[in-house]
Amino acid sequence: MTPLYAFYGDDFTGSTDVLEQCAEGGVPAVLFLREPDAALRARFPEARAIGLAGDSRSRSPEWMDGNLPRAFASLGNAAIVHYKTCSTFDSSPHTGSIGRALDLGVAAFGGPAAIVVGAPHLRRYVAFGNLFAAAGAEVFRIDRHPTMSRHPVTPMHEADLIRHLAAQTEARIALVPIDRIHADEADAAFAEASDADGVLFDGLSMDDLAATGAVLLGRKVGFAVGSSGVTRALVLAWRAAGIVTGAANDVRAAEVDRLLVVSGSCSPVTARQIAQAASDDYVGVRADVDALLRGETAEEERLIRAASDALGQGGRAMVHSAEGPLGSTAPAAGDRLGAALGRVAGAAIREAGLSRVLFAGGDTSSHGVAQLGIDALTWAAPIERGAPLVRAHAADPAIDGLELVLKGGQMGGDEFFEAVRRGG
Repeated sequence: MTPLYAFYGDDFTGSTDVLEQCAEGGVPAVLFLREPDAALRARFPEARAIGLAGDSRSRSPEWMDGNLPRAFASLGNAAIVHYKTCSTFDSSPHTGSIGRALDLGVAAFGGPAAIVVGAPHLRRYVAFGNLFAAAGAEVFRIDRHPTMSRHPVTPMHEADLIRHLAAQTEARIALVPIDRIHADEADAAFAEASDADGVLFDGLSMDDLAATGAVLLGRKVGFAVGSSGVTRALVLAWRAAGIVTGAANDVRAAEVDRLLVVSGSCSPVTARQIAQAASDDYVGVRADVDALLRGETAEEERLIRAASDALGQGGRAMVHSAEGPLGSTAPAAGDRLGAALGRVAGAAIREAGLSRVLFAGGDTSSHGVAQLGIDALTWAAPIERGAPLVRAHAADPAIDGLELVLKGGQMGGDEFFEAVRRGG
């Protein structure tokens, strides 16, 4: 069966967010953690949406040139291919360039590409081309967001997304503004921009996403860039057109008695979660980041022993590299740190025979989970919006069936770790 939809996730956390949107819309989906060959795809014959989890968010444009075309080709002949970004759209000309990904996608699939960043289900909004995102109870313009404006690798200093992309690509970007969407003129506005390379859609509500999805489906757009707002827009359009009729998956997760948390996040949100978890009897194990970055196996072994001891005694352990924002001089080494933390997690999972683990932080999730030898992930159950429980499919019996939550730094309430252990 030809997939309705395929996506490449620029990190693992955002990729599982797409699985959640598909599950809520009744769309069977699978997320591959390696480029799928025929044998791997054949293991998931029911999937109508397929994805490939990547780590391009932390990569250079040159890396993208050498890797994204092959990754896009591996997704096959889906009706639309989506380059999935974080809903905060953070990127730069040198790291995680969404502009370069846009160029490569248009070259592969044709244009104009649809750019959909607003994700009301995650409290991310776009109005007249400007991005706004929630932090706690408040909503901030992204260049004033308390975390994303100070991101250690890709700080967002520009809220106007067309201007933001202009620093990364020479592509011509047009806008379907919110007033025209509300005037039922989204399709006309998109048609007027037919000579653009990309068309950015505003979005404040689910109704706005429904209008956007109708344009993408009706115009047979072949390539899209943006958040899981793309997925939600398409799901709404498919259901409205009767293309998808399956019931939403309403499975709930069971509680487990042991949980390992592995965090490379430096978000204030994650810092609060770490503090709360300490009050909930989680044993905190602080990593020596410098030692990990130097490749010292003794530090990895220390973390493995400490995590295994904590899991054996109280069942709750968290290995973390930070407790809040880093200084401006901190090195940008999320790939190496994430990989080291992934090796620690893999050893602790196998030693303790764990059934559930939580990774916190985009780079930690992408580079850490890559160390576990997982072939694919499927949706398992909801936990909190944007951070679902997923199930691993792997050749290693210790990893096959493992339940994971991959949490971006901004996701979750203060008691999120315990919510994951309890199953929501």
